Amino acid sequence: MVIARSLVLFVLAAIAEIGGAWLVWQGVREHRGLLWVAAGVLALGAYGFVAAFQPEAHFGRILAAYGGVFVAGSLAWGVIFDGLRPDRFDLVGAGVCLLGVAIIMYAPRPA
Repeated sequence: MVIARSLVLFVLAAIAEIGGAWLVWQGVREHRGLLWVAAGVLALGAYGFVAAFQPEAHFGRILAAYGGVFVAGSLAWGVIFDGLRPDRFDLVGAGVCLLGVAIIMYAPRPA
């Protein structure tokens, strides 16, 4: 159950951070306006709160592992919202990152 909670929190964090950055990008680069930017800033702030609910006690470990989730999630976001067609190197790289997440977060550690 702890791993399932952690995975859900990683997904929520990815949606908040990647979505927030995308909203800022849309507001600034695509000239959609300050409301898009403001929504992005709020989503980015929410990301920080979501990360704080991870069951792991070490901030550095959570953020290091989240980096791998961010890589894979960013590619997925690009596919869904921007028409990105990842190549095999994108997919292999994302897989390596997710393997790193699993090792960092869920490998058994001595007490």
